[in-house]
Amino acid sequence: MSMYKICVTNRKLVSGDFLSQIARVLEKKPYAIILREKDLSAEEYEKLAGRVKGLCDGSDTLLILHSFPEVAKRLGVDRLHMPLAAFLEMSIKDKRRFRMIGVSIHSVEEAIVAEANGATYITAGHVFVTDCKKGVPPRGISFLREVCDAVSIPVYAIGGVHEENMKECIAQGAAGVCMMSDFMGKQ
Repeated sequence: MSMYKICVTNRKLVSGDFLSQIARVLEKKPYAIILREKDLSAEEYEKLAGRVKGLCDGSDTLLILHSFPEVAKRLGVDRLHMPLAAFLEMSIKDKRRFRMIGVSIHSVEEAIVAEANGATYITAGHVFVTDCKKGVPPRGISFLREVCDAVSIPVYAIGGVHEENMKECIAQGAAGVCMMSDFMGKQ
């Protein structure tokens, strides 16, 4: 299992069946899959999450649900990833229901706030140019280094990360990397 690689999902990048793509991702043994399907309603997300959970349950890959703490609770998933604003709105009691709770950050200040409020890891980005953020300049590798130096929780680089530049992220102190296109767009 690659302890430093996290797959972030995006159904829109998948040609063919999404669950078949998840099965192919699991063969690559990433550390985790963040099911990040932001366009779905809570009900649609729960249906999809239940099916993805069924695939992950038989693997060494952790499933991290995104943005829907109630869905995670109903499905018995104790790992959650949240945007910072939504994370900060969660009660301490709700946060404690999760063994792992990650937060997306975009500045050193946000990283410090996330850690101080109970995040167990953060994703910092976007580090490199990425199609997901067309026209938005990347924050760069020095940004990643600053975030890693500012917090004591694991930092995962996100945004434009692929096989050729992921070692550069690890060299800056990142615990690992999040990749979307390399996992979702490749058959």
